Parts: sequence; structure tokens; C-alpha cells
Amino acid sequence: LIATHNQHKAVEIRAILVMPGLELVTMDSYPGVPEVVEDGDTFEANARKKAVTLALATGLWTLADDSGLMVDALGGAPGVWSARYAGEPVDYAANNRKLLAALSNASDRRARFQCTMALSHPDGRAQVVDGRCEGRIIHECHGAGGFGYDPLFVPDGHDVTFAEMESGLKNRISHRSRALAAAARKWARIFAGDEAAVQGW
Repeated sequence: LIATHNQHKAVEIRAILVMPGLELVTMDSYPGVPEVVEDGDTFEANARKKAVTLALATGLWTLADDSGLMVDALGGAPGVWSARYAGEPVDYAANNRKLLAALSNASDRRARFQCTMALSHPDGRAQVVDGRCEGRIIHECHGAGGFGYDPLFVPDGHDVTFAEMESGLKNRISHRSRALAAAARKWARIFAGDEAAVQGW
């Protein structure tokens, strides 16, 4: 189970985590399962909470992530509040406007996306991996692809935003792709259904 209703995120995960015999379903397949309140103060706390709660509720191995943008000039904000930076309901355009306003006088534009991914056994035991992508925040939105802060974030070594970047390239260098690559390495035997690995979890 991918612990999300976010179809943008599900598409990215399915594009990266391609393994024989691995079937990935989203929360849309489990409409009766309650929403998990992401009230942790770290990405790891939120990822673990989602993975464990939904694994126990569905009886499935559950992969959950929490990710966000950390901006040096803002002391690491918006951080765990990235999706709700401008308030509820989630509004990507409003978040971007608020971020640009907060950085209006900042010369240091360094930032990074971080993704922490948790995998929970159906009994609630969980492990985590991390992925990061370093970059900078530009002064106005560019590009129509991606979602969230993608139109403002230029990854190191590149001169276009995530929103302007071809999806295949973004999926190779993004924080989520790096976390998924770490997940694929660490949990390959679990994803392949290796009974010995399951018993040794």
C-alpha cells in the first residue's frame, strides 16, 4: 500500500519502484480507512505514523513518506508544514506566493527537498530511509510540470526548475527518487516477497 491519495506522488513512486511481482495500490482502494493526522515535528515521525497506522488498519505492507522543502534563509521552513505552508486547504500557488514573499529580501536562496520513507510490516514494525536533493529557490515560478514547489526549485547542477524538467530526469534526481532508490536497495527482498526476509524483519 502506498499511503497517499496524491496521484502525482503515486505516479512518481510507480515510475521509480518497478519490481517483478510488486503490486502498488493507493489509499483510494481503501476508502473506509481514516485519514492519518500528520502532527509529528519531523519527516520521520510523520512517515512512521502513516506507515504503521495504515499497515495495522489494512493488514498490508505499507510504504509512507513525508517530504518537504527546507530553506536555509528561513531556518529550515517550511519543513514538515510544506504542504500547508499557506494554510488549509492545500494550495500550491498560495504556498509559492508565501515562500517568495518570505524570501523577498534574502540573498541566500539555498534549499533542499527531503523525503523520509517508512515501510511498515502489517504488524506495525517499521524502518525508514531518507533522500535529499539540494538546490536553490529562484525569484519567480517557471514551468508547468510537477507540483508543489517544483516551479521555484532549481536542483544543483541544473539550470531549470523541477517544473520545467523532463519527468524522467526529475525522477532520477529528486529527493523522492533517492529515497525510493534507498528503499529498493534496503527492502528489495521484502518487495520481492522473500519469506526469509519477511520473517527476519
